[in-house]
Amino acid sequence: MIYVGIDVAKDKHDCFITNSDGEVLFKAFTISNNLDGFNELYQKIESVMEDTTKVKVGLEATGHYGYNLLGYLIDKGLPTYVINPLHTNLYRKSLSLRQTKTD
Repeated sequence: MIYVGIDVAKDKHDCFITNSDGEVLFKAFTISNNLDGFNELYQKIESVMEDTTKVKVGLEATGHYGYNLLGYLIDKGLPTYVINPLHTNLYRKSLSLRQTKTD
């Protein structure tokens, strides 16, 4: 399985691609929030995927800034999920019994 994480922003998106074994396929890289940037991201995903059903893409829910990218990825047939950052933060906190922040 290939996992793509995308931190959405107004003008650019920060992306990271890994596999289910934890192997980093592409270190963090930035794409612009336009068709050229979307094509660059898709080319990188395509270079490491065997089948679109073996890819999962997660986008941070930041209002309307990620809508164009979301539509692009869905049109390419990639399973894409919009993730609320509050939920991921609460999940991260639930993994520890400590009630204090460690970073």
